[in-house]
Amino acid sequence: MVSTRRAFFRLIAAIAPAAWATRAAARQAADGPPAIPPLELPRKRWRELLPADAYAVLFEESTERPFTSPLLNEKRAGFYLCAACFLPLFRSEAKFDSGTGWPSFFDAIAGRIGTRRDFSLILPRTEYHCVRCEGHQGHVFDDGPEPTGLRYCNNGVALRFAADGEPLPALRSNS
Repeated sequence: MVSTRRAFFRLIAAIAPAAWATRAAARQAADGPPAIPPLELPRKRWRELLPADAYAVLFEESTERPFTSPLLNEKRAGFYLCAACFLPLFRSEAKFDSGTGWPSFFDAIAGRIGTRRDFSLILPRTEYHCVRCEGHQGHVFDDGPEPTGLRYCNNGVALRFAADGEPLPALRSNS
Protein backbone atom coordinates (compact mmCIF):
# COMPACT_ATOMS: atom_id res chain seq x y z
CA MET A 1 0.00 0.00 0.00
CA VAL A 2 2.81 2.40 0.91
CA SER A 3 4.65 1.73 -2.37
CA THR A 4 1.42 2.31 -4.35
CA ARG A 5 0.85 5.64 -2.60
CA ARG A 6 4.48 6.62 -3.12
CA ALA A 7 4.27 5.72 -6.83
CA PHE A 8 1.10 7.79 -7.19
CA PHE A 9 2.71 10.89 -5.63
CA ARG A 10 5.81 10.47 -7.79
CA LEU A 11 3.60 10.34 -10.87
CA ILE A 12 1.71 13.51 -9.85
CA ALA A 13 4.99 15.30 -9.05
CA ALA A 14 6.37 14.38 -12.47
CA ILE A 15 3.31 15.25 -14.55
CA ALA A 16 1.81 18.40 -12.99
CA PRO A 17 4.72 20.85 -13.41
CA ALA A 18 5.24 19.73 -17.00
CA ALA A 19 1.57 20.43 -17.74
CA TRP A 20 1.84 23.91 -16.20
CA ALA A 21 4.96 24.75 -18.18
CA THR A 22 3.43 23.34 -21.37
CA ARG A 23 0.31 25.49 -20.95
CA ALA A 24 2.39 28.66 -20.44
CA ALA A 25 4.70 27.80 -23.35
CA ALA A 26 1.76 27.12 -25.67
CA ARG A 27 0.24 30.49 -24.79
CA GLN A 28 3.53 32.27 -25.50
CA ALA A 29 4.03 30.42 -28.80
CA ALA A 30 0.52 31.35 -29.95
CA ASP A 31 1.28 35.04 -29.31
CA GLY A 32 4.33 34.91 -31.56
CA PRO A 33 6.49 37.29 -29.49
CA PRO A 34 9.46 39.01 -31.07
CA ALA A 35 12.89 37.80 -29.99
CA ILE A 36 14.60 39.91 -27.34
CA PRO A 37 18.39 40.03 -27.47
CA PRO A 38 20.03 38.84 -24.25
CA LEU A 39 21.87 41.13 -21.85
CA GLU A 40 24.99 39.39 -20.64
CA LEU A 41 26.71 41.01 -17.70
CA PRO A 42 29.07 39.23 -15.31
CA ARG A 43 27.70 38.47 -11.84
CA LYS A 44 30.26 40.88 -10.38
CA ARG A 45 28.71 43.73 -12.38
CA TRP A 46 25.16 42.78 -11.29
CA ARG A 47 26.38 42.83 -7.66
CA GLU A 48 27.61 46.41 -8.19
CA LEU A 49 24.37 47.56 -9.82
CA LEU A 50 21.77 46.00 -7.52
CA PRO A 51 20.92 46.17 -3.81
CA ALA A 52 21.99 42.99 -1.99
CA ASP A 53 18.44 41.67 -1.51
CA ALA A 54 17.55 42.16 -5.19
CA TYR A 55 20.80 40.52 -6.32
CA ALA A 56 20.14 37.53 -4.03
CA VAL A 57 16.68 36.98 -5.54
CA LEU A 58 17.55 37.75 -9.16
CA PHE A 59 20.86 35.92 -9.48
CA GLU A 60 21.02 33.48 -6.56
CA GLU A 61 17.31 32.49 -6.72
CA SER A 62 16.61 33.52 -3.15
CA THR A 63 13.09 34.44 -2.00
CA GLU A 64 12.03 37.55 -0.14
CA ARG A 65 9.85 37.23 2.94
CA PRO A 66 6.12 37.36 2.16
CA PHE A 67 4.15 40.57 2.79
CA THR A 68 7.32 42.74 2.73
CA SER A 69 7.16 44.22 -0.78
CA PRO A 70 5.63 47.68 -1.25
CA LEU A 71 4.56 46.46 -4.72
CA LEU A 72 2.11 44.08 -3.07
CA ASN A 73 -0.25 47.03 -2.50
CA GLU A 74 0.54 48.96 -5.70
CA LYS A 75 -2.79 49.79 -7.38
CA ARG A 76 -1.82 52.30 -10.09
CA ALA A 77 -1.89 51.51 -13.79
CA GLY A 78 1.51 50.88 -15.30
CA PHE A 79 4.27 48.39 -15.99
CA TYR A 80 6.18 46.03 -13.72
CA LEU A 81 9.78 45.85 -14.96
CA CYS A 82 12.64 43.47 -14.26
CA ALA A 83 14.60 45.22 -11.50
CA ALA A 84 17.88 44.13 -13.10
CA CYS A 85 17.59 45.07 -16.78
CA PHE A 86 14.36 47.16 -16.76
CA LEU A 87 12.56 45.03 -19.37
CA PRO A 88 8.78 45.39 -18.87
CA LEU A 89 7.43 41.97 -17.81
CA PHE A 90 3.84 42.59 -16.66
CA ARG A 91 1.04 45.13 -17.11
CA SER A 92 -0.89 46.24 -14.05
CA GLU A 93 -4.12 44.92 -15.58
CA ALA A 94 -2.78 41.37 -15.05
CA LYS A 95 -2.03 41.89 -11.33
CA PHE A 96 -4.31 40.34 -8.71
CA ASP A 97 -4.31 39.72 -4.96
CA SER A 98 -3.45 36.04 -4.54
CA GLY A 99 -3.28 36.24 -0.74
CA THR A 100 0.21 34.68 -0.84
CA GLY A 101 2.16 37.77 0.25
CA TRP A 102 3.93 38.30 -3.08
CA PRO A 103 2.86 40.36 -6.11
CA SER A 104 0.97 38.01 -8.42
CA PHE A 105 -0.04 38.23 -12.06
CA PHE A 106 -2.24 36.05 -14.25
CA ASP A 107 -0.40 36.91 -17.47
CA ALA A 108 2.98 38.21 -18.60
CA ILE A 109 3.83 40.39 -21.58
CA ALA A 110 4.36 38.00 -24.51
CA GLY A 111 7.94 36.90 -25.03
CA ARG A 112 9.29 38.49 -21.83
CA ILE A 113 9.33 35.44 -19.52
CA GLY A 114 11.34 32.24 -19.81
CA THR A 115 10.72 29.11 -17.73
CA ARG A 116 12.63 26.09 -16.46
CA ARG A 117 12.03 23.25 -14.01
CA ASP A 118 13.09 23.90 -10.43
CA PHE A 119 13.76 21.05 -8.00
CA SER A 120 14.99 23.18 -5.06
CA LEU A 121 12.07 22.06 -2.86
CA ILE A 122 12.31 18.41 -3.99
CA LEU A 123 8.96 18.49 -5.82
CA PRO A 124 9.39 20.08 -9.25
CA ARG A 125 8.04 23.58 -9.85
CA THR A 126 8.18 25.92 -12.82
CA GLU A 127 10.59 28.81 -12.23
CA TYR A 128 10.34 31.86 -14.45
CA HIS A 129 12.88 34.52 -15.28
CA CYS A 130 13.40 37.59 -17.42
CA VAL A 131 14.32 36.49 -20.95
CA ARG A 132 16.73 39.39 -21.37
CA CYS A 133 19.00 39.09 -18.29
CA GLU A 134 17.93 35.67 -16.93
CA GLY A 135 17.06 37.32 -13.60
CA HIS A 136 14.94 34.99 -11.43
CA GLN A 137 11.48 36.43 -10.78
CA GLY A 138 9.54 33.66 -9.07
CA HIS A 139 7.44 30.59 -9.84
CA VAL A 140 4.33 30.07 -11.97
CA PHE A 141 1.45 27.94 -10.73
CA ASP A 142 -1.74 26.64 -12.32
CA ASP A 143 -4.10 28.07 -9.68
CA GLY A 144 -4.65 31.63 -10.92
CA PRO A 145 -7.78 33.39 -12.11
CA GLU A 146 -9.27 33.34 -15.58
CA PRO A 147 -8.62 34.00 -18.37
CA THR A 148 -5.27 32.16 -18.11
CA GLY A 149 -5.63 30.16 -14.90
CA LEU A 150 -1.98 30.97 -14.13
CA ARG A 151 -0.42 32.65 -11.10
CA TYR A 152 2.97 34.23 -11.64
CA CYS A 153 4.10 34.58 -8.02
CA ASN A 154 6.81 37.26 -8.15
CA ASN A 155 9.40 38.48 -5.68
CA GLY A 156 8.77 42.19 -5.23
CA VAL A 157 12.50 43.04 -5.05
CA ALA A 158 12.89 41.49 -8.52
CA LEU A 159 10.50 44.10 -9.94
CA ARG A 160 10.40 47.84 -10.42
CA PHE A 161 7.13 49.70 -11.05
CA ALA A 162 6.64 52.46 -13.62
CA ALA A 163 3.23 54.18 -13.52
CA ASP A 164 1.47 55.09 -16.75
CA GLY A 165 2.53 58.58 -17.77
CA GLU A 166 6.04 58.17 -16.32
CA PRO A 167 8.84 57.47 -18.77
CA LEU A 168 10.15 53.92 -18.64
CA PRO A 169 13.81 53.71 -17.68
CA ALA A 170 16.19 52.93 -20.52
CA LEU A 171 17.06 49.26 -20.76
CA ARG A 172 20.41 48.49 -19.16
CA SER A 173 23.23 47.92 -21.63
CA ASN A 174 26.20 45.58 -21.68
CA SER A 175 28.54 48.28 -20.35
